[in-house]
Amino acid sequence: MKLHHLLATAALTLGIFFQARAESVKPAADQPVVQLAILLDTSNSMDGLIAQAKTQLWNIVNEFATAKQDGKPPRVQVALYEYGNNGLSKTKGWVRQVVPLTDDLDKLSEQLFSLKTNGGEEYCGWVIKDATKDLAWDDSPKTYKAIFIAGNEPFTQGPVSYVESCKGAIAKGIIVNTIHCGPEQEGINGKWKDGAALADGRYLVINQDARIADIQAPQDKKIADLNSKLNSTYIGYGAAGGAGKARQEAQDANAASSPGGATVLATRVQGKSGKAYSNAHWDIVDRAKQKDFDISTLKDTELPEEMRKLSADDRKAFIAKKTAERETLQKELGGLAVEREKFVAEKMKEKGKDNTLGTAVTTAVREQASKKGMVFEKK
Repeated sequence: MKLHHLLATAALTLGIFFQARAESVKPAADQPVVQLAILLDTSNSMDGLIAQAKTQLWNIVNEFATAKQDGKPPRVQVALYEYGNNGLSKTKGWVRQVVPLTDDLDKLSEQLFSLKTNGGEEYCGWVIKDATKDLAWDDSPKTYKAIFIAGNEPFTQGPVSYVESCKGAIAKGIIVNTIHCGPEQEGINGKWKDGAALADGRYLVINQDARIADIQAPQDKKIADLNSKLNSTYIGYGAAGGAGKARQEAQDANAASSPGGATVLATRVQGKSGKAYSNAHWDIVDRAKQKDFDISTLKDTELPEEMRKLSADDRKAFIAKKTAERETLQKELGGLAVEREKFVAEKMKEKGKDNTLGTAVTTAVREQASKKGMVFEKK
């Protein structure tokens, strides 16, 4: 039986954005950075793990919602790899980079929902090597950099040594956390624990087939209503505007229709109400928050339809109004999220321990990032 793995974490607060002309907007030089790589096995029997990844992405993201390093919120980037799938290239070790390190959370969610399983060979050493070598890892010693890989077949498979790959990762300051989907001792025998130990990571055990608890809360209807209003404050601009807006709405729909839909959508909306969720590469309201933004440099054709006939001053007033509306909605949603979390926490006590991917990842993230000076609010 090929049951293999993984998904990991991420979450975030952002800083790399794209202008309408696809030029990169650099983040502040002193902004803290968090970088997480999710290595997801898409071989047969991993449907449950992938489902957890799709639905718990926002739990991981929200872990950094109130985090700070040196008094500043971090910019979080997440990368996604799939491996162990016969539909991938054999010469590349059945490994594919799905998304490079990015702060575009909707794009990440979209790609997670597009993944399909297929039988294959699961080469942990190879995918760790590729993620270490090919991603644009930050070189600051203060940056929390981590790989999360999960599964239940031997960690030793494939022509690339997991020992060398894990040593290579930690040599670049990248922690490797391993998540075994199955009995703890079986994972130890399969060298999953050894892989984590080689790269200062944690060995974690989950039930990949556990379903996400769908807990209905009194706040759900209002959260959904306010989310619709929040979306109306996002104003697409430039070549990416239309696609970005459509992707945002599609990922809301994906969350709502997932197993545990009410919980998943509420968790996603919580993420959208925080600093971690920013779409400056397609939304003019977020783009206007960047220090180098100058609306006069945009052509009329790059502006949204409702702004083209406005004067220069009225364009600035339009953006200011949408910004104020969004901040008001985000504040209200943030308060509802706190209330909902308390309600859900009480209900979860009745259901027992949550042995899923999101819980495993957030536990490791909080512990490891704290060692880099990241301060989290107490839960």
